[in-house]
Amino acid sequence: MVEVLTQQGEFIAKGHWQIGSIAVRVLSFSEEESIDGAFWHRRLATAYAMRQQIGIAGRVDNNTYRLVHGEGDNLPGLVIDIYGRTAVMQAHSAGMHLVRMEIAAALNEVMAGAIDNIYYKSETTLPFKADLYPENGFLQGGSADNVATEYGLNFHIDWLKGQKTGFFVDQRENRALLERYAKGRSVLNMFCYTGGFSVYAMRGGAKLVHSVDSSAKAIDLTNKNIALNFHDDERHAAYAEDAFKYLDRMGDQYDLIILDPPAFAKHRDALRNALQGYRKLNVKAFEKIKPGGILFTFSCSQAVSKENFRTAVFTAAAMTGRSVRILHQLTQPADHPVNIYHPEGEYLKGLVLYVE
Repeated sequence: MVEVLTQQGEFIAKGHWQIGSIAVRVLSFSEEESIDGAFWHRRLATAYAMRQQIGIAGRVDNNTYRLVHGEGDNLPGLVIDIYGRTAVMQAHSAGMHLVRMEIAAALNEVMAGAIDNIYYKSETTLPFKADLYPENGFLQGGSADNVATEYGLNFHIDWLKGQKTGFFVDQRENRALLERYAKGRSVLNMFCYTGGFSVYAMRGGAKLVHSVDSSAKAIDLTNKNIALNFHDDERHAAYAEDAFKYLDRMGDQYDLIILDPPAFAKHRDALRNALQGYRKLNVKAFEKIKPGGILFTFSCSQAVSKENFRTAVFTAAAMTGRSVRILHQLTQPADHPVNIYHPEGEYLKGLVLYVE
């Protein structure tokens, strides 16, 4: 913990210090506020109350949501996702790692019996130079029940080995929107990961749903999630294959395509190549999608702005000569709030396009 002062020695803020481009992650602008157990309780209670007030926490049909979204909840370096009776905690700063047990204790108090397990998953998210060598594991509990519910649909959550905290909670509202467009359509879900969009498309009445991911483990998890909700439903098939190769060989059978690739740009130095990747990917989708088709296309790269992404997709449409209209402009849901003083927190960009 360090304090940030002016050259004249006047107090500005206090927070966690670490080696790297972000020297201090600010926790408080009050000199009198102590960073202790009571502090963590207050911040977590505020975050939980907001999720209750927006109607995402405490629902009968939904026990999957983000409780803490870093800077968006004035807790930079900390992410907590709730999956049923399990909270998955992830530290992105050395400071948050060092106080993880204090945070876990405060989390138990705030949730007041709503969780039984706290799983810590920070092996791949903490700064390499911090030399912390964290180990993933349960800080509390140890349940093997990894099924959670999102808007009445059930999903296996792989918090042990999965990406992020085990599930892409940030696409929940966009999955629900897709469901509204799926009826009678032939759906292609590229970069499917856990098959979230595929499951919603199935419930929406899609004629067929094909899920594609380069990871065989992702395909296995997708098939498990389909079976969990639609056992022995022959409308779905999944393929472990490179996305670009699949797009090259597929025909024009799809009239609803989802492109939700992993981040093409982890930092600004990779921006140029990332935009080329988005153009190339969307060109292939525009070339193959049926007339009257709908394309859901996304970027989760923080370094790619909304304007950058929209320009890349616009260029792809122009290159193929297709007439395209924007139906929706999408972002992350309300349980992934953006601090007005930290606009970089708006990382998820999406467009829903009607292709003539």
